[in-house]
Amino acid sequence: MSVVLVVNSGSSSFKYQLLEPEDGRVLASGLVERIGESVGAAKHKVVFGAGTGEGEAVTATDATYTLELPIPDHTTGFRVMLDAFAQWGPSLEEFPPVAVGHRVVHGGARFFEPTLITNLVEINIDELSVLAPLHNPGALQGVRAAKAAFPDLAHVAVFDTAFHQTLPPAAYTYAIDKELAEAHRIRRYGFHGTSHKYVSRTAAEFLGRPLSELKQIVFHLGNGASAAAVDGGRSVETSMGLTPLQGLVMGTRSGDIDPAVLFHLARRARMSIDDLDDLLNKGSGVLGLAGVTDMRDLEERVAEGDEDATLALEVYLHRLRAYAGSYIAQLGGVDVIVFTAGVGENSPLVRAGALSTLGFLGVKIDPERNEERRRDVRVISADDSAVTVLVVPTNEELEIARQALEVVAAL
Repeated sequence: MSVVLVVNSGSSSFKYQLLEPEDGRVLASGLVERIGESVGAAKHKVVFGAGTGEGEAVTATDATYTLELPIPDHTTGFRVMLDAFAQWGPSLEEFPPVAVGHRVVHGGARFFEPTLITNLVEINIDELSVLAPLHNPGALQGVRAAKAAFPDLAHVAVFDTAFHQTLPPAAYTYAIDKELAEAHRIRRYGFHGTSHKYVSRTAAEFLGRPLSELKQIVFHLGNGASAAAVDGGRSVETSMGLTPLQGLVMGTRSGDIDPAVLFHLARRARMSIDDLDDLLNKGSGVLGLAGVTDMRDLEERVAEGDEDATLALEVYLHRLRAYAGSYIAQLGGVDVIVFTAGVGENSPLVRAGALSTLGFLGVKIDPERNEERRRDVRVISADDSAVTVLVVPTNEELEIARQALEVVAAL
């Protein structure tokens, strides 16, 4: 049984999972955070027993260990992680990883598949930091620290943007000056690709139908949210753009907005570029409209009759319906609509609201199925629905592990 260590690194923290890609079993997971502060923190969870990431019931117990200590850099953080495996298990000698899979947010137009990390790849990730200044530098720190900790293993980068490299030019091209766009690499890249790929493939497997025959719309709805139109397993349209700001209404991000709003605020409110960046990325979306970011809090306020919360939910759902209609037109029809991520997997209200106007296409939600609280892949559409509607729990770590293992096998 091959084991892969999956790392998701940011500028001041990194998460990790040790798992078996073939059956999805997670052996351990953890978080090292507050890197560079006077006191850092680490959490290590060991899973005992059997369990899979494929939506089956998990029959396992776990133990979580925490500690606080100075963690000045990522290299130290990886030593802390290795000490945790040595002290609390599972033993990396008993379960030796065959590869380390790294989540990297932005691969630009250069990376369209999981990639063995060489020195040249590191240089490219660094150069692409101009497109993802909050994400790629932290990922690169994690890559270098992981290489120091596991110098003899293959390190594989799995890019959030890679799945969307199949977008046709008409979908990824912005209608601005061509030479300016090319000079500054301005185009739609799309994000959450690892999740969209995992979920669309899992939906096909669950239905027992060839992925190549399905037209799917996937809604990845969490604090960050995106939609993708997937035709035969290939992404042909997606809501996020040059950055993760474009598209759906999110927890703190505005999503689509008239660019002239920024010019107006700069002139009339004297807001700087940094002010506008903070506004649209950190102070907008559901937070800007209703003062909360968690969909559960928003739904509670809606139930209490809060007008701001009600409007925020209506705006959120309006945008989802707009994208659903657009993608049905782009695909020329739809076979499957899938909901995933925190909100998509757990909010019956959002799922029903997003599809409430699609009855003319024969889309029918079964109210009882939609209200069920389960953690597995499930159908929530009615038996006579013309379109199958699914809830598919996402598992980006498992997808990264599997892609990393594919690279190792090819080597």
